[in-house]
Amino acid sequence: MMVGSVFPKRALAAFAALALAACGGESSQENASPAVEEQAADTHPVSGLQIIPVTLNTSDGTHVVQAEVANTPEAQSRGLMFRDEMGPDEGMIFTYDAPQPQSFWMRNTFIPLDLIFIDENNQVINIAQGEPYNEEPVTSDGEAIAVLELNAGRAEELGLEPGDTVEW
Repeated sequence: MMVGSVFPKRALAAFAALALAACGGESSQENASPAVEEQAADTHPVSGLQIIPVTLNTSDGTHVVQAEVANTPEAQSRGLMFRDEMGPDEGMIFTYDAPQPQSFWMRNTFIPLDLIFIDENNQVINIAQGEPYNEEPVTSDGEAIAVLELNAGRAEELGLEPGDTVEW
């Protein structure tokens, strides 16, 4: 896992800049530096997680989704719990340092999901269905380096299948 990534440092810097701007009595938008504006644009408004483009290469073409990056134990344990919506071209990607069997459950997850398990060659291993509130494990069919969650049915709409590649 990418514990100690740059994200927390950037978030702290953005918070400090906003706090200083607020103390000055002027609008934080007027004082926001380009780095602070970039941080806000690259961060999900609900989770506070970094957002990155994830490219899905299918036989139907190339599709890009904007995915929140869950790369810490805290973010991974929270996932999409308690969220009631996600856009059609949005998702969450869970990344790991080493390939390993993955198992997810849907406790406190309100949104039905496609769970896309990805191996170390960036190929889709399998796509499983995550049913809201279900505590039965949803597992990878092999060792995965990442798991991408999309709205249920989205993988099929995009033509994503095992063997296709995912880049981030």
